[in-house]
Amino acid sequence: MQDRLWTASALAVGFALSGFFDGVLLHQILQWHHLLSLVPGITDLRQQILWDGYFHAAMYLVAILGLIGLWRARRRASVGTTLSGWLLMGFGLWHVVDAVLSHWVLGIHRIRVDSAYPLLWDLGWLAVFGLLPLVIGWMLTRRGGGQGRGRPPVLPVAMLCLGMGAWALRPPPDMPLTAIVFRAGLSAEQVTDVLDRAGATLVWAEPDMGVVLVDMEPGQRLGLYRQGALLVGGSVLPTGCFAWSRA
Repeated sequence: MQDRLWTASALAVGFALSGFFDGVLLHQILQWHHLLSLVPGITDLRQQILWDGYFHAAMYLVAILGLIGLWRARRRASVGTTLSGWLLMGFGLWHVVDAVLSHWVLGIHRIRVDSAYPLLWDLGWLAVFGLLPLVIGWMLTRRGGGQGRGRPPVLPVAMLCLGMGAWALRPPPDMPLTAIVFRAGLSAEQVTDVLDRAGATLVWAEPDMGVVLVDMEPGQRLGLYRQGALLVGGSVLPTGCFAWSRA
């Protein structure tokens, strides 16, 4: 039972780390796609960013559950040698699930939605970041054989998860602005009033003011959630996953 808990928890942590990797690299830095880029009717930037935020929040939840499981199973030191293998298998599993479910079955996005050959990008990404980690991870788990000694390195894995999550919230050094997504139903006048009260200077906005970029003091960001904001970039919350947006 303890071995199963360890295995499932390590897979979950690797799965979450892979989700962070996907969200940070493809959604934010490269901006090749959003979670729901190809879903009919969801063309509004506010909705795309909001669902990216929900995606990152879900990865946080998976990571927390996995870390709790690893901590509970940590006394079984014999499984410590296979941790890296199961983490890699979880990492690869995410990309397999994403490719099969999100790209081909549901069709909600592709690796590069603007490519003339999206299937080639899907297959190449799947091979490098999905199948290869799965094979390497499987080899490591077989090599470990459950005969290792020493305390499993749960703390370094937890620090890695926290670091990946913190990176998702980190605004780039050349982008000091704050991105804000407001809930539907707020008028442009109401959004303008909220920004004025927060001392924010408007830099860019969608026509309906649903998504804005502003220059404001970091200490004022959290207060925006009480005034109709759904997501605030750089507010150090799990759903703030769009600080890299070049909008």
